[in-house]
Amino acid sequence: MALSNPAFSNSPAFNGRGVASMNTATPSAADLDTMFQRPSATPSDTDRMSYEDTIVKTVSLFAVLLVTAAVGWFVPALAIVGMIGGLILGLVNSFKKEPSVPLIVAYAALQGLFVGGISAFFEMVPNWGGVVMQAIIATLVTVGVVLALFASGKVRASAKMTKIFLVAMVAYLVFSLVNVGMMIFGAGAASGAFGLNSQPIPGTSIPIGLAIGALAVLLAAYSLVLDFDFVQRGVQSGAPRKYGWQAGFGIMVTIIWLYVEFLRIFALTRN
Repeated sequence: MALSNPAFSNSPAFNGRGVASMNTATPSAADLDTMFQRPSATPSDTDRMSYEDTIVKTVSLFAVLLVTAAVGWFVPALAIVGMIGGLILGLVNSFKKEPSVPLIVAYAALQGLFVGGISAFFEMVPNWGGVVMQAIIATLVTVGVVLALFASGKVRASAKMTKIFLVAMVAYLVFSLVNVGMMIFGAGAASGAFGLNSQPIPGTSIPIGLAIGALAVLLAAYSLVLDFDFVQRGVQSGAPRKYGWQAGFGIMVTIIWLYVEFLRIFALTRN
Protein backbone atom coordinates (compact mmCIF):
# COMPACT_ATOMS: atom_id res chain seq x y z
CA MET A 1 0.00 0.00 0.00
CA ALA A 2 2.82 2.38 0.88
CA LEU A 3 4.58 1.83 -2.42
CA SER A 4 1.56 3.10 -4.34
CA ASN A 5 2.09 6.54 -2.83
CA PRO A 6 4.62 8.66 -4.84
CA ALA A 7 5.73 10.34 -1.64
CA PHE A 8 6.73 6.96 -0.26
CA SER A 9 8.19 5.53 -3.45
CA ASN A 10 10.57 8.48 -3.71
CA SER A 11 11.83 8.02 -0.18
CA PRO A 12 14.89 5.86 0.56
CA ALA A 13 13.00 4.43 3.51
CA PHE A 14 10.50 2.78 1.12
CA ASN A 15 12.49 2.02 -2.05
CA GLY A 16 15.61 0.55 -0.50
CA ARG A 17 17.99 3.31 -1.65
CA GLY A 18 20.34 4.62 0.97
CA VAL A 19 20.31 1.40 2.96
CA ALA A 20 23.91 0.66 2.15
CA SER A 21 25.00 3.84 3.86
CA MET A 22 23.59 2.67 7.19
CA ASN A 23 25.74 1.11 9.85
CA THR A 24 25.51 -2.66 9.30
CA ALA A 25 27.80 -3.70 12.15
CA THR A 26 26.73 -6.97 13.77
CA PRO A 27 25.17 -6.29 17.21
CA SER A 28 26.74 -7.94 20.22
CA ALA A 29 25.01 -10.47 22.44
CA ALA A 30 24.47 -7.76 25.07
CA ASP A 31 22.86 -5.49 22.48
CA LEU A 32 20.53 -8.26 21.34
CA ASP A 33 19.58 -9.09 24.93
CA THR A 34 18.78 -5.42 25.60
CA MET A 35 16.62 -5.27 22.48
CA PHE A 36 14.64 -8.35 23.45
CA GLN A 37 14.10 -7.07 26.99
CA ARG A 38 12.43 -3.91 25.77
CA PRO A 39 8.59 -3.90 25.94
CA SER A 40 6.73 -4.28 22.67
CA ALA A 41 5.59 -1.07 21.02
CA THR A 42 1.90 -0.36 21.58
CA PRO A 43 -0.45 1.18 19.00
CA SER A 44 -0.10 4.42 20.95
CA ASP A 45 3.69 4.32 20.56
CA THR A 46 3.37 3.76 16.83
CA ASP A 47 0.52 6.29 16.47
CA ARG A 48 -1.78 3.58 15.14
CA MET A 49 -5.47 3.06 15.66
CA SER A 50 -6.47 0.73 18.52
CA TYR A 51 -9.74 -0.45 20.06
CA GLU A 52 -8.92 1.09 23.43
CA ASP A 53 -8.02 4.48 21.97
CA THR A 54 -11.11 4.50 19.74
CA ILE A 55 -13.33 3.71 22.73
CA VAL A 56 -11.80 6.59 24.70
CA LYS A 57 -12.36 9.00 21.81
CA THR A 58 -15.96 7.83 21.31
CA VAL A 59 -16.78 8.11 25.02
CA SER A 60 -15.22 11.60 25.05
CA LEU A 61 -17.52 12.69 22.23
CA PHE A 62 -20.57 11.37 24.04
CA ALA A 63 -19.45 13.15 27.22
CA VAL A 64 -19.47 16.42 25.26
CA LEU A 65 -22.89 15.55 23.85
CA LEU A 66 -24.34 14.85 27.32
CA VAL A 67 -23.05 18.17 28.70
CA THR A 68 -24.65 20.22 25.92
CA ALA A 69 -27.76 18.00 25.99
CA ALA A 70 -28.30 19.19 29.58
CA VAL A 71 -28.18 22.77 28.28
CA GLY A 72 -30.63 21.93 25.50
CA TRP A 73 -32.96 20.25 27.98
CA PHE A 74 -33.34 23.48 29.97
CA VAL A 75 -33.36 25.71 26.86
CA PRO A 76 -35.32 23.68 24.26
CA ALA A 77 -35.21 26.52 21.71
CA LEU A 78 -31.51 25.72 21.20
CA ALA A 79 -32.59 22.49 19.47
CA ILE A 80 -33.03 24.50 16.25
CA VAL A 81 -29.45 25.80 16.47
CA GLY A 82 -28.18 22.30 17.22
CA MET A 83 -30.15 20.73 14.37
CA ILE A 84 -29.01 23.20 11.70
CA GLY A 85 -25.42 23.43 12.94
CA GLY A 86 -25.20 19.67 13.43
CA LEU A 87 -26.52 19.03 9.91
CA ILE A 88 -23.90 21.35 8.39
CA LEU A 89 -20.98 19.95 10.41
CA GLY A 90 -22.24 16.41 9.86
CA LEU A 91 -21.99 16.87 6.09
CA VAL A 92 -18.61 18.60 6.37
CA ASN A 93 -17.15 15.83 8.55
CA SER A 94 -18.61 13.11 6.33
CA PHE A 95 -16.95 14.45 3.18
CA LYS A 96 -13.60 15.49 4.67
CA LYS A 97 -10.72 13.26 3.59
CA GLU A 98 -8.92 13.72 6.90
CA PRO A 99 -10.75 13.79 10.26
CA SER A 100 -10.78 17.18 12.00
CA VAL A 101 -10.95 16.85 15.78
CA PRO A 102 -12.29 20.41 16.42
CA LEU A 103 -15.07 19.95 13.85
CA ILE A 104 -16.02 16.53 15.21
CA VAL A 105 -16.12 17.83 18.80
CA ALA A 106 -18.18 20.84 17.64
CA TYR A 107 -20.59 18.43 15.94
CA ALA A 108 -20.99 16.51 19.21
CA ALA A 109 -21.68 19.75 21.08
CA LEU A 110 -24.30 20.94 18.58
CA GLN A 111 -26.01 17.57 18.43
CA GLY A 112 -26.17 17.62 22.21
CA LEU A 113 -28.23 20.83 22.01
CA PHE A 114 -30.51 19.16 19.46
CA VAL A 115 -30.94 15.92 21.42
CA GLY A 116 -31.54 17.73 24.71
CA GLY A 117 -33.97 20.22 23.20
CA ILE A 118 -36.04 17.72 21.25
CA SER A 119 -36.17 15.38 24.27
CA ALA A 120 -37.51 18.21 26.42
CA PHE A 121 -40.13 18.97 23.77
CA PHE A 122 -41.32 15.35 23.67
CA GLU A 123 -41.61 15.28 27.46
CA MET A 124 -43.68 18.49 27.46
CA VAL A 125 -46.42 16.99 25.27
CA PRO A 126 -49.08 15.63 27.67
CA ASN A 127 -49.55 12.24 25.99
CA TRP A 128 -45.83 11.64 25.46
CA GLY A 129 -44.52 11.73 29.01
CA GLY A 130 -41.92 9.01 29.60
CA VAL A 131 -41.03 8.41 25.94
CA VAL A 132 -37.54 9.84 26.47
CA MET A 133 -36.61 7.17 29.01
CA GLN A 134 -38.14 4.49 26.81
CA ALA A 135 -36.13 5.72 23.82
CA ILE A 136 -32.91 5.82 25.86
CA ILE A 137 -33.39 2.25 27.08
CA ALA A 138 -34.34 0.99 23.60
CA THR A 139 -31.29 2.70 22.08
CA LEU A 140 -28.88 1.27 24.66
CA VAL A 141 -30.35 -2.22 24.27
CA THR A 142 -30.10 -2.06 20.46
CA VAL A 143 -26.50 -0.84 20.54
CA GLY A 144 -25.58 -3.51 23.08
CA VAL A 145 -27.18 -6.31 21.07
CA VAL A 146 -25.57 -5.23 17.80
CA LEU A 147 -22.16 -4.89 19.48
CA ALA A 148 -22.47 -8.33 21.09
CA LEU A 149 -23.50 -9.96 17.81
CA PHE A 150 -20.67 -8.24 15.94
CA ALA A 151 -18.07 -9.14 18.58
CA SER A 152 -19.18 -12.79 18.49
CA GLY A 153 -18.87 -12.87 14.71
CA LYS A 154 -22.55 -13.69 14.17
CA VAL A 155 -23.18 -10.43 12.32
CA ARG A 156 -20.83 -8.99 9.70
CA ALA A 157 -21.01 -6.38 6.97
CA SER A 158 -21.23 -7.78 3.44
CA ALA A 159 -21.19 -6.24 -0.01
CA LYS A 160 -24.68 -7.53 -0.82
CA MET A 161 -26.22 -6.28 2.45
CA THR A 162 -24.50 -2.93 2.07
CA LYS A 163 -26.03 -2.47 -1.39
CA ILE A 164 -29.48 -3.26 -0.01
CA PHE A 165 -28.80 -0.87 2.87
CA LEU A 166 -27.88 1.96 0.50
CA VAL A 167 -30.99 1.45 -1.65
CA ALA A 168 -33.22 1.38 1.44
CA MET A 169 -31.47 4.48 2.82
CA VAL A 170 -32.15 6.41 -0.37
CA ALA A 171 -35.83 5.40 -0.26
CA TYR A 172 -36.04 6.40 3.42
CA LEU A 173 -34.42 9.79 2.79
CA VAL A 174 -36.70 10.52 -0.18
CA PHE A 175 -39.78 9.68 1.90
CA SER A 176 -38.52 11.85 4.77
CA LEU A 177 -37.85 14.82 2.47
CA VAL A 178 -41.28 14.51 0.83
CA ASN A 179 -42.92 14.26 4.25
CA VAL A 180 -41.12 17.35 5.56
CA GLY A 181 -41.98 19.28 2.38
CA MET A 182 -45.67 18.40 2.67
CA MET A 183 -45.71 19.42 6.33
CA ILE A 184 -44.06 22.77 5.55
CA PHE A 185 -46.53 23.58 2.78
CA GLY A 186 -49.51 22.40 4.80
CA ALA A 187 -50.60 19.47 2.66
CA GLY A 188 -53.73 17.85 4.06
CA ALA A 189 -52.33 14.34 3.66
CA ALA A 190 -49.44 15.29 5.93
CA SER A 191 -51.57 16.45 8.83
CA GLY A 192 -50.62 15.29 12.30
CA ALA A 193 -47.58 15.70 14.52
CA PHE A 194 -45.40 13.60 12.22
CA GLY A 195 -46.99 14.30 8.86
CA LEU A 196 -47.44 11.22 6.71
CA ASN A 197 -46.04 9.11 9.53
CA SER A 198 -49.13 9.95 11.58
CA GLN A 199 -51.51 8.62 8.92
CA PRO A 200 -52.84 5.07 9.32
CA ILE A 201 -51.88 2.27 6.99
CA PRO A 202 -54.86 1.76 4.63
CA GLY A 203 -57.34 -0.68 6.11
CA THR A 204 -55.80 -0.52 9.59
CA SER A 205 -55.44 1.85 12.52
CA ILE A 206 -51.65 1.41 12.63
CA PRO A 207 -49.72 4.62 11.84
CA ILE A 208 -47.45 4.46 8.79
CA GLY A 209 -44.73 5.87 11.01
CA LEU A 210 -44.50 2.64 13.00
CA ALA A 211 -43.66 0.66 9.86
CA ILE A 212 -41.27 3.35 8.65
CA GLY A 213 -39.75 3.56 12.12
CA ALA A 214 -39.19 -0.20 12.26
CA LEU A 215 -37.39 0.01 8.89
CA ALA A 216 -35.32 2.95 10.13
CA VAL A 217 -34.29 1.04 13.26
CA LEU A 218 -33.13 -1.89 11.13
CA LEU A 219 -31.18 0.49 8.89
CA ALA A 220 -29.60 2.19 11.90
CA ALA A 221 -28.68 -1.22 13.36
CA TYR A 222 -26.91 -2.21 10.15
CA SER A 223 -25.26 1.22 10.07
CA LEU A 224 -23.83 0.35 13.49
CA VAL A 225 -22.45 -2.86 12.02
CA LEU A 226 -20.73 -0.78 9.34
CA ASP A 227 -19.34 1.53 12.04
CA PHE A 228 -17.92 -1.39 14.02
CA ASP A 229 -16.55 -2.89 10.81
CA PHE A 230 -14.77 0.41 10.09
CA VAL A 231 -13.13 0.26 13.51
CA GLN A 232 -12.11 -3.38 13.08
CA ARG A 233 -10.62 -2.82 9.64
CA GLY A 234 -8.84 0.32 10.82
CA VAL A 235 -7.17 -1.49 13.72
CA GLN A 236 -6.24 -4.55 11.66
CA SER A 237 -4.74 -2.48 8.86
CA GLY A 238 -2.83 -0.21 11.22
CA ALA A 239 -4.67 2.97 10.23
CA PRO A 240 -3.40 6.25 11.72
CA ARG A 241 -4.60 6.90 15.25
CA LYS A 242 -6.55 10.01 14.25
CA TYR A 243 -9.12 7.85 12.46
CA GLY A 244 -10.40 6.83 15.88
CA TRP A 245 -12.09 10.25 15.92
CA GLN A 246 -13.73 9.47 12.58
CA ALA A 247 -14.98 6.17 13.96
CA GLY A 248 -16.38 7.91 17.03
CA PHE A 249 -18.11 10.44 14.81
CA GLY A 250 -19.76 7.70 12.73
CA ILE A 251 -20.95 5.81 15.79
CA MET A 252 -22.38 9.03 17.26
CA VAL A 253 -24.29 9.86 14.07
CA THR A 254 -25.88 6.41 14.03
CA ILE A 255 -26.80 6.33 17.72
CA ILE A 256 -28.41 9.79 17.57
CA TRP A 257 -30.43 8.68 14.53
CA LEU A 258 -31.47 5.53 16.37
CA TYR A 259 -32.53 7.51 19.44
CA VAL A 260 -34.65 9.98 17.45
CA GLU A 261 -36.38 7.11 15.63
CA PHE A 262 -37.25 5.45 18.93
CA LEU A 263 -38.59 8.77 20.24
CA ARG A 264 -40.96 8.99 17.29
CA ILE A 265 -42.00 5.34 17.51
CA PHE A 266 -42.92 5.55 21.19
CA ALA A 267 -44.69 8.88 20.67
CA LEU A 268 -46.79 7.34 17.88
CA THR A 269 -47.81 4.45 20.12
CA ARG A 270 -49.11 6.98 22.67
CA ASN A 271 -51.51 8.42 20.07
